[in-house]
Amino acid sequence: MFMQGAGTPKLGLDLAGGTTVTLTAHTENGKNPPSSQMDQAVKIMTQRVNGLGVSDGEVAKQGGNNIVVNLPGQGQGRAAETIGSTAKLQFRQVFAEAGGLPAQAPATTPTPTSSPGAKATGTPSGKATIPGAGTPSGKATGSAKPTDKPTGTPSDSSTPRGRALSQALTAPTPSTSPKTTPSGSASPTPSANPSAQTPVAPDGNDFAGVDDKAAIAQFQQTVCEPKGGPTVPGSNDVNRKWVVACDDKAEKGSVTKYLLGPVRVLGEDVKSASAMPPDTSQGQSSWSVNLTFTGKGGNQFSQTTTEASKAYQANPSSPQSQVAIVLDGQVVSAPSINQGPITGGSARIDGPAESFTQTYAEDLSNKLKYGALPLEFKMSAIDEVSSTLGADQLRGGLIAGGIGLALVLLYCLVYYRGLGLVAVGSLVVASWMTYVAVVILGENIGWRLSLPHIIGLIVSIGITADSFIVYFERIRDELRAGRALRPSVEVAWKRARRTILVADAVTFLAAVVLYFLAVGGVAGFAFAMGLTTLIDVVVVFLFTKPLMSMLSRTAFFGKGHKLSGLDAARLRRTAQTRANGTARPTSQEV
Repeated sequence: MFMQGAGTPKLGLDLAGGTTVTLTAHTENGKNPPSSQMDQAVKIMTQRVNGLGVSDGEVAKQGGNNIVVNLPGQGQGRAAETIGSTAKLQFRQVFAEAGGLPAQAPATTPTPTSSPGAKATGTPSGKATIPGAGTPSGKATGSAKPTDKPTGTPSDSSTPRGRALSQALTAPTPSTSPKTTPSGSASPTPSANPSAQTPVAPDGNDFAGVDDKAAIAQFQQTVCEPKGGPTVPGSNDVNRKWVVACDDKAEKGSVTKYLLGPVRVLGEDVKSASAMPPDTSQGQSSWSVNLTFTGKGGNQFSQTTTEASKAYQANPSSPQSQVAIVLDGQVVSAPSINQGPITGGSARIDGPAESFTQTYAEDLSNKLKYGALPLEFKMSAIDEVSSTLGADQLRGGLIAGGIGLALVLLYCLVYYRGLGLVAVGSLVVASWMTYVAVVILGENIGWRLSLPHIIGLIVSIGITADSFIVYFERIRDELRAGRALRPSVEVAWKRARRTILVADAVTFLAAVVLYFLAVGGVAGFAFAMGLTTLIDVVVVFLFTKPLMSMLSRTAFFGKGHKLSGLDAARLRRTAQTRANGTARPTSQEV
């Protein structure tokens, strides 16, 4: 808890206030969208709230075209943007690539010595890791082809840029120095590259296979702004065969534009997506997003990368060797498939550490994981929610919890005397573990402590005390039977632990069922109750039982002091008195 730098729990919407975001759906005809699409949007947004780790959030329809999202905590702008974004994912093959800024006119007309599609800077646009080829370890990390420099001047630098697509089913190998194709190398022969005879444009593209002159003209006229400019019109339309798109984030003012072919794989064919931290043992320095495709999507992706791989084998400088990952009309990555097709239904998106941060990877994975919204939403209002009422509820809940804990401790001390100190110590340890667990879960999964959570924690005090009572009564039964304290502690534990486990299992099972079937505050109550039930098992097994074994070796408890609560003689007299008072008379006595 202290290593994470957090010492207090995160509070939910009812205790700390939060942010209210109103999202308005827009349709082409200006009318209210169908109710089914609004319901689907509410479901997706609810999943995104949970995926962001913002528990205790609320998503509800308001009117015919509004959705109101309540997020606990202040400053939830990033979460609100992620919730309402469309996140339309496409995989398209690249047919042309050039600098997004206006290029300077070349001093001379391109000659056949410039290879078609050659890039000036030698900056790799991505890499593909393909299993089973090339290296003794069964994996070959291929180098990417170079990309344009906006000025059109040659350069031999090899600065990594872009995000990589690789096979996720195998461990990636340490990154190797990328190979570059010199811009001044001899052009491929017609047999190696049939498209080499096509006239080459000033940007180095031959537009082989592109049958739309309007798309070529749009590509040549498009100017992409540095640092992630606006989306090119039409680039998010899945029905368009040819689209022009720009980089989503350009580093150091360098931008790239792409002419992309038809959609080969849709975002709906992505089965799952997860953000992964960098694996330093494999030479990674940035976060990544692992993708798993459905059966249909995996087959389509394999076919796409097969065609791109063939294009690379024919001409390593061909733009068609790249597969672009387009998110919301902008190219996230355009890696070159240079070692063979990517099969197996899995892939990975990663990139430079300075841009592909944990925040970016988590947001991207949540967008891909929960799919595109069926409607386009715009944020129409964002307000802060007051927490005055929540502070009163928190104070009342803490007072109620303190009173309940004090009553349980008082009962244990009065009834069990010295033995009650063991119960007190166990409850203190359980309370501390619960507090630490709440803080850690708040930092790692975004669990926020709301009033239903506090109720679940208070109820767990009695559940935890039940375990101690079962064990203590078993020990006292063994003492009444004439055993010494030390063997009584061990024998009683063997009998009590099964009862404790069965009781906790029933409670935990009820909490699990309630958590998955309920929603909102009831689910939060069930989560808290299940958590404290697990903590109860840990405390009884790793604290209460070992502590009793240690105390049984002391003179105060071992010799049965009258204040220890384990006075064997007193326990036997009490048992005998009860037996005599409740025994039925014999026939002779009658």
